[in-house]
Amino acid sequence: MKQALIVWGGWDGHEPRQCCEIFVPILESAGFAVELSDSLDAFLDKTKLAALSLIVPCWTGGTFSEAQEKNLLDAVAGGVGLAGWHGGMGDAFRGNPSYQWMVGGQWVAHPDNCVEYIVNIINHEDPITRGVADFKVTSEQYYMHVDPSNEVLATTRIVAQSAPWVRGCLMPVVWKRMWDKGRVFYSSVGHCAADFNIPEVREIQKRGMLWASR
Repeated sequence: MKQALIVWGGWDGHEPRQCCEIFVPILESAGFAVELSDSLDAFLDKTKLAALSLIVPCWTGGTFSEAQEKNLLDAVAGGVGLAGWHGGMGDAFRGNPSYQWMVGGQWVAHPDNCVEYIVNIINHEDPITRGVADFKVTSEQYYMHVDPSNEVLATTRIVAQSAPWVRGCLMPVVWKRMWDKGRVFYSSVGHCAADFNIPEVREIQKRGMLWASR
């Protein structure tokens, strides 16, 4: 049976536990045995990490020890999948640029906080987004610094009124990439658990996890 580890914590405003609990039954129904952990010490057992199929980090902010970071990066480089959303993966461990390199991006702002914006699917052939239509979200619209090597699947136009110098900028929302032998999936949607009530958001996240999984 495939093994998935979900590690949640950090800033409570992103409802990390509530969001992660949404995906436990989804992964279980796809044949995974799922472990939930609320401690970064879950990244200390290098042998256990290397045997996983999927790691889902949901930890906004936070500080890695050298061993925690190295073990996570090595596990993914060895073929373990990594998948996550919003700040839980894209605004985590700000002092660890190697982690950000693996993720493929880092949050820098969400002008105007929660706004209505449109997510446009730009790759209609990829299995993660195939058959998914463009959709509206009312949530934090992430402005991110992103890796040009990402394979972008969906984008948005920044709508910020408070930052007119970036209004209209085309910003990646959903992407996938490789970290050596490991598959990495990220979506910037998922500020709180209610965001996953949007069918397209939940479906893309589910498919992204399954795609990333070894």
